[in-house]
Amino acid sequence: MIEITKDTIIGDILDVAPQTAPIFLSIGMHCLGCPSSRGETVEEACAVHGIDVDKLLALVNEEANKSAQ
Repeated sequence: MIEITKDTIIGDILDVAPQTAPIFLSIGMHCLGCPSSRGETVEEACAVHGIDVDKLLALVNEEANKSAQ
């Protein structure tokens, strides 16, 4: 099981769970390949984009763990 927290780096998430990319794209994180966005934590990215970190984490964790179930 993958556990993604607000301190997890977005690039690390995309490396282990690339299927989560559409979630990030849907909330306005369009530059997932940029070095700066890949190096941001989930919490930092949510702060920049005005997104509730807990809601995003719920979505991302659910999607990342679908295949693990």
